[in-house]
Amino acid sequence: MRSSFLSGLAALLVLVSLAACAPRVAEDRAVLSPARFSDLPDWQADDPRGALAALDRSCAKRAGRSAGRAVGPFAIAGFERDWAKACAALAALGRGGLDAARARAFIEKNFSPWAISGPDGEDGLFTGYYEASARGARKKSARYNVPLYRRPSDLIEADLGSFFEEFRGRSIAGRVQGSRLVPYADRRRIGNGALSGKGLELLWLDDPVDAFFLEIQGSGRITLPDGKILRVGFAGKNGRPYTAIGRVLIDMGAMDRDAVSMQSIRAWLAANPQKAREVMEKNAAYVFFRELNGDGPIGGEGVPLTPGRSLAIDRRYLPYGVPVYVAAEDPQGVMPSHRALMVAQDTGGAIRGAVRGDIFLGAGEAAAERAGRMKMRGRAWILLPVGVDGRRISS
Repeated sequence: MRSSFLSGLAALLVLVSLAACAPRVAEDRAVLSPARFSDLPDWQADDPRGALAALDRSCAKRAGRSAGRAVGPFAIAGFERDWAKACAALAALGRGGLDAARARAFIEKNFSPWAISGPDGEDGLFTGYYEASARGARKKSARYNVPLYRRPSDLIEADLGSFFEEFRGRSIAGRVQGSRLVPYADRRRIGNGALSGKGLELLWLDDPVDAFFLEIQGSGRITLPDGKILRVGFAGKNGRPYTAIGRVLIDMGAMDRDAVSMQSIRAWLAANPQKAREVMEKNAAYVFFRELNGDGPIGGEGVPLTPGRSLAIDRRYLPYGVPVYVAAEDPQGVMPSHRALMVAQDTGGAIRGAVRGDIFLGAGEAAAERAGRMKMRGRAWILLPVGVDGRRISS
């Protein structure tokens, strides 16, 4: 088994080396432009204390890192040494008696805002996600017959950015077959029993659609038959490309683009049970789970997420652990705007772009309702420690 693993790893390194020969494309990176806090819409109205609490968790993750380590692709957020002073100041700030004005003053003293733009300009899409809910059991039964799988032991994942800077935020996953690294089973094969009989079933759910949306959200609370609540979180993915089934339904002519939301997709799947599995299988990506204890859910950075203050980003452009101010509006004017300071602490298969974010909204029906309908357009500003020149590192 060890020799097979090493063969697969060797194949992976060859693949990465070949990919690294590709030229760096400036258009593939975010561009930062200097801004002032007065440029941030409603900056003075935001209460950033929740964002500081989230940032404190991200600062704790920085402990022990090399001072010269780049923060983000192409060192877009500077280096770890640049963040040490700001994180130390945050730790010394204390929470006793801290009000919104003092929190805002701290941020203005220690950080500078930089407007983010990417290949598609400075305007982007902002959506919402939440901690999903489902019903499940530890043993299979007539009612509970939809498996929720643990991460398989033969799944190999590699962060390509660990090998080459230009691939920061990108990963690859697969399994060893002989001396080759091959793609892991896709959603259809897994649904047809590719993992059956391997003891990987973490739980059994009673609804395949609930299981599907649990994967999309990446975390959830499962109500067991005795009423106990069990929390599960992301443990890995099969490495297959993510396909939004809302797009699939649009292409099928089953749904109008403006009508797509989590709620409308769920309604269509419920009304078309014979076609539901086929549509869901168009998304070859598959997520594995683990049981969580303590605070949660846990984001990709490895820290508990903060409702309204944790942001999922595309790590090809931005790094974990940096403050990002978002000002987004509902184009249809139905939902209230979202203007708040957040911290990049998660990612997701559907998050693609420099100005692209998924806002964690918490748990419960209200969070699910808002997340399911959230399709806002807006701008984003990254906050860098004072002294870090965003023009130099992003050009």
